[in-house]
Amino acid sequence: MANKDANGISHYPGWSQEVLSYLYEERKITASGHETTDTDPGIATSQDDYSLETCLLERDRYQIELLANLDRVPQADAIAVVTFPKPKGGSGFPARVFAILP
Repeated sequence: MANKDANGISHYPGWSQEVLSYLYEERKITASGHETTDTDPGIATSQDDYSLETCLLERDRYQIELLANLDRVPQADAIAVVTFPKPKGGSGFPARVFAILP
């Protein structure tokens, strides 16, 4: 999943600050989700740079990682249902996620 090269650098896609700022500040979303293991791209996490994830969590927003079957959810008009407990002092927890399609 990390798709590491010979030097141990991960190569998987991640979000950009510009896109996340637009989604959270302009569109007022509460959470974002993706198939990859992190919000930050692999090249950044290989250098212990989790600045995008930190930015979201500091603003009391959250992310949903390792989602599957996103290709089966339409780009518009679907409703995502996300349920999970949040343990006191915990940084994350497995989630149950499903989409209600139009």
